[in-house]
Amino acid sequence: MTPPDDGWRRLDARTVLASTVLALGACLAAGVPVLLGQRGRETFPFTVGLVGSGVVLIVGAAAIVEYVRLARTRFRVGPERVEVHSGIVVRARKGLARERVRSVEVTADPVLRVLGLATVRIGTGQKASATDRPLELRALRRPDAEGLRRDLLERPVASDPGTAAAAPRDETLAVLDPGWIRFAPLSALTPALGIAAFGALLQGSDWFGLQRVVIDDAARVALALGAVVSLVLGLGVVAVVGTVASVAVFVESWWGYRLTREPRTGALHVRRGLLTRRSTTLEEDRLRGVAVIEPAAVRLVGAARVDAVATGLSSGQEQRADPRGLLPVAPTAVADRVVAEVLREPAAPTTQVALRAHPPAARTRRIRWATAVCLVPAVVVALLSLLGRTGLWIPAVVLAVVGIAAGTWFGRMAYRNLGHGLVGRYVVTRHGAPGRRTVALRRDGILTWTLTRTPFQRRAGLVTLWFTTAAGDGAYGVYDLGVEQAMALAAETLGEEFTPYLREARMSV
Repeated sequence: MTPPDDGWRRLDARTVLASTVLALGACLAAGVPVLLGQRGRETFPFTVGLVGSGVVLIVGAAAIVEYVRLARTRFRVGPERVEVHSGIVVRARKGLARERVRSVEVTADPVLRVLGLATVRIGTGQKASATDRPLELRALRRPDAEGLRRDLLERPVASDPGTAAAAPRDETLAVLDPGWIRFAPLSALTPALGIAAFGALLQGSDWFGLQRVVIDDAARVALALGAVVSLVLGLGVVAVVGTVASVAVFVESWWGYRLTREPRTGALHVRRGLLTRRSTTLEEDRLRGVAVIEPAAVRLVGAARVDAVATGLSSGQEQRADPRGLLPVAPTAVADRVVAEVLREPAAPTTQVALRAHPPAARTRRIRWATAVCLVPAVVVALLSLLGRTGLWIPAVVLAVVGIAAGTWFGRMAYRNLGHGLVGRYVVTRHGAPGRRTVALRRDGILTWTLTRTPFQRRAGLVTLWFTTAAGDGAYGVYDLGVEQAMALAAETLGEEFTPYLREARMSV
């Protein structure tokens, strides 16, 4: 980095090399399959020249554009504002008050890591608009990037100069246990990745002109093995490929994971990533609670993941990766311990609360909706029978019986997972089936409350109570409460000063 000039600094010059390498990699990924597909044909020399010329032009253009961007980009971090001047054709001058900084994400893809560089994204935690996008600095030296992150977020606490000068070390709350990788295949992503692998195989074979051969060979094998054996074999291949891919995704996302707390400020710091390293800092005073996520398969083996409910951590356009994750899928005991330590509570509120049951009408609603969904296959088969396909009435009846039984089971499970309660300074809400989600939300972080009811809820005498906060998803619902039950919960959560408003709300619903 060049020496400062009136506080203005430049990006690292090696960003030109990084962009050139990335452009070259993209060209090779697209050009090599084209060349292999043309091998042995008369047009191969022409294709080589065409692809080679394209690679030179694209890589050269990428290097020139990045060099011009480097020359026309500078930034300054002052005591009150962060300023960035950039732009090649259209010059942009962006400024952000330091008091509005809510998130600083430090990332480094494989190329930047090799060069010892990192990208810094500075945001306000709000959804980015066309005129209010996060400030991005690509790329800085890794030590400079970490120093900038600490300077913007980890605000030091004043101390006596006469005290010991040795800075206390960060408190480690959790580190990655390689055994947690066993939970990766239980993700819903596993079958999706397995199916996507077949699409990738067909696309790759098309590059070499072999797609028809692959399809014909697969059909020949399926006919030789029979429908049942082929189906079982296909599902097995999907499971194996999906398992390998999900493990790879987990390792890339969470390898090197470490959750620490800065002792002076209490800020939480998450580091993770194998190829692309990510570093996210969460100030303690922005934490409004936690969410414990338990997908169906993960919950069956006694595991869960933990997300932060905090201001300034938005997913979407402002963040390239969801920064809310405090803990990957881990044993429930570990998740409970992390929740307690993150919230500085003797025990996790999500486990210590005595959840209150919802009215029986809530159970009836869930059974009806679950049964309706589970009866869809039976309805489809029955419609095919009506269209003239004989021999399908018996399967339709069997599917209907199975659907009713499955819907009743799922509905009862959803009702068992439904509940709410108060423990200390937190209101806890739980819902979901077959997976479930438990949120512990600080009562002093609640801004407003809202009562909503659908026509179906009105017929059942139920309402949904929403607690709005400036953190996480923005609003967290307690679903299918009785009207009086919702009023009592709102009054108990928010205090007696809301009683007059609750009386008006009771009359309106």
